Amino acid sequence: MTSKKSSEIIDELFGSGPPEDGSAPYSSGPARESNPRPELASRRTTRRRRRMITRSPLIEMPVLPLRETVIYPHMVTPLFVGRDASLRAVEQALDTDRSLIVVAQRDQDIDDVEAQHLYTVGCEVTIGRVLKMPEGSTSILVQGQRRLQIVEYSEGGSYITARALPIVEVEAEGGLESEALIRVVLELFERVAKLSRNVSDDAYVAALNVDEPGPLADLVASTIQIDNAARQQILEEFDPLTRLQKVHIMLAKELDLLDMESKIQGDVQKEIDHSQREYYLREQMKAIQHELGEEDPLTRDIREFRAKIAAAGMSEEVLARATEEIDRLAAMPSISPEASVLRGYIEWLVALPWSVATEDRLDIRAAAATLERNHYGLEKVKERILEFLAVRKLAGAKQKSPILCFVGPPGVGKTSLGRSIAEAMGRKFARLSLGGVRDEAEIRGHRRTYIGALPGRILQTMKTVGVCNPVFIMDEIDKLGMDYRGDPAAALLEVLDPEQNNAFSDHYLEVPFDLSRVLFILTANVLDPVPSALRDRMEVIELPGYTEEEKFHIARQFLVSKQLEQNGLDAAEMTFGDRALHEIIRSYTHEAGVRNLEREVGAICRKVARSVAEAGEDEAAESKPRRKANPNRYHITEKTLEKYLGPSRFSYGIAEKRDEVGVATGVSWSAAGGDTMGIEVTLMDGSGKLTLTGQLGEVMRESAQAGISYARSWARQFGIDPARFEKLDIHIHVPAGAIPKDGPSAGITMATALISALTQRPVRREVAMTGEITLRGKVLPIGGLKEKVLAAHRAGITTFILPKENEKDLLEIPSNIRKQLRFVPVEQMSEVIGAALRQE
Repeated sequence: MTSKKSSEIIDELFGSGPPEDGSAPYSSGPARESNPRPELASRRTTRRRRRMITRSPLIEMPVLPLRETVIYPHMVTPLFVGRDASLRAVEQALDTDRSLIVVAQRDQDIDDVEAQHLYTVGCEVTIGRVLKMPEGSTSILVQGQRRLQIVEYSEGGSYITARALPIVEVEAEGGLESEALIRVVLELFERVAKLSRNVSDDAYVAALNVDEPGPLADLVASTIQIDNAARQQILEEFDPLTRLQKVHIMLAKELDLLDMESKIQGDVQKEIDHSQREYYLREQMKAIQHELGEEDPLTRDIREFRAKIAAAGMSEEVLARATEEIDRLAAMPSISPEASVLRGYIEWLVALPWSVATEDRLDIRAAAATLERNHYGLEKVKERILEFLAVRKLAGAKQKSPILCFVGPPGVGKTSLGRSIAEAMGRKFARLSLGGVRDEAEIRGHRRTYIGALPGRILQTMKTVGVCNPVFIMDEIDKLGMDYRGDPAAALLEVLDPEQNNAFSDHYLEVPFDLSRVLFILTANVLDPVPSALRDRMEVIELPGYTEEEKFHIARQFLVSKQLEQNGLDAAEMTFGDRALHEIIRSYTHEAGVRNLEREVGAICRKVARSVAEAGEDEAAESKPRRKANPNRYHITEKTLEKYLGPSRFSYGIAEKRDEVGVATGVSWSAAGGDTMGIEVTLMDGSGKLTLTGQLGEVMRESAQAGISYARSWARQFGIDPARFEKLDIHIHVPAGAIPKDGPSAGITMATALISALTQRPVRREVAMTGEITLRGKVLPIGGLKEKVLAAHRAGITTFILPKENEKDLLEIPSNIRKQLRFVPVEQMSEVIGAALRQE
């Protein structure tokens, strides 16, 4: 390697050029112009740094790599040396002049240090005291001498050596800038020394006795808490003023951090002092209460909790858990955050009705009278409840409570029926709406680890009702939802299973609760959305829509008197005629239940109430006493309905006025009840095309296809030329085209109308029919027979054709209607044709 002079190395490091003071440059070269431009500031700094480098020759010494330590000139510090290469470097230094070059590592985690892992600026140190430690390491006390600019590292031997250029600081130029900077740094350092636990007062005293900016910067940088990279940055800064400015910035940042730490510690200490003060005050309060003979509130609560637990009738498992939690509360400070959580848990335990129950009223006749008094019809439901009471009377506690599910359209009285059942049995009534519930925790509750955790709505309702054997209505079971928070329907499986609900586990309580004595009644509009596993646990009782006659009796017995009372009217002053009620049912409502019927009756009562109130005001203005209630003063008749309710809103089907070819009367059923419908068939010259209109569903279209196939296969028996089907277009239309229709029950009606059109035999106007048809002409059973028969009777039909297999369902038809209609049970389509078509 070619050796270089120190002046050449200086020029390589800092560039050539004349010094600021006009002295000769270190290396020859063209003189630079001194122009007053901004970029000259950096040149002046460079020149000022050049003056700090002596013309002494390069020195070569062993290198001691340091971890997380940077040593400055004049700094005395102990070092622990343990690596083999470092120990050999120290031994070499001790054998010569006791001098070393200490350089910081760039990466602190490297053990086998090489030249590229070290910085290029270090410090020359002199080794003082040397102590060999038992574990093989060596402790040395070193003192920094001067900065060194490393020119070249050598790794050929057993330790690293380096050729370095000494950096000797000269006295900085005095002036206001230097003095002001020293004062500011000393002021900040004083504040840091007061706030920091790592800076001693001796360090500040030592800083006060340093007059030069360079040594002051080194002293402060070695004392304050900064990272290794920042310390190395200070070491590599040769200009004293610039170095002190950097230290000033670091001091300001450190002071900001210390201020924030001080504020945080002050807030924490203030909170601790407040808690301790509160604790001492509470202890003093306990002592004062003890001296006065008074009792601590927590002690009183614990004693009350123990008394309630003893009287609650809990099972052994629950009793053990409750006792354990009370013991934990008694041993816990009342100011503890967990104490309030534990207190809430114990309050829930003692508030639940573990053994509190009402005694069942097992008088079956009295229960039957109660059900009859509150509800009209619903014979199947009433019969099931009376059966339950009878078995309860005979079997006692051996009987398991059934899980009933009332399924029916809105407004038929499912929820109010549950209230009547509770009254008939002498039990308390509880209700829970499940519509829109999507979270499993609504049923099972939240675990106590959550803030604000509560038991599920099942146990919340049990706490509210206060007994362990209520009649528990769960409304809208078919409206349950499901999302990422779980499936509430799955959580209900345990609640509604008589084999499991004697040990229902809530996530909040974490102890079993007995639900086996509860009579659960669920309600739903349809069963399709209910999961099959949940449906299997329920005894389904269907509540069909009310017939017109049933609506009339409900209105007469319940709705009219209820609305008269709610609107402040006298029952003797306002009355409803029977025909008026029938007309309201037929022309102003179209529903399965009676909610809209009650609204229409209420609308009439409100208008009458207004007339009565205005008449009272007129009498008061004339100073006349109000007249006594005049019987039948407001009698609502069929003719006066339009005055109160306006024109009729709905119409119902009526029988055809005469026998017609290609027109047959069918019957339909919906959630709003039954109705009649005429099915029309017309034939046109064409190519055998079939047209179906009237918003028919897929099943109803298939029934029409089956009817045509049957007619074509039996064409000769009916006297029809089979070739006609190839020359005719058939159009089947079901009126009320804006209303969607579906189902197979219109099959025989469409086939009858088609055969009538092909044979030109008119269909009897007094005949209505229902039934599904097969390709072989068999008539299959259908549903909703009761509603269909009532609709046919209302329309003036006298003969009703029905499938033979539906004959058993005629028992549901009121006896007076069965007497007025002639029923024709059929098994084959030929029987339908014989009963429905006129003879030629």
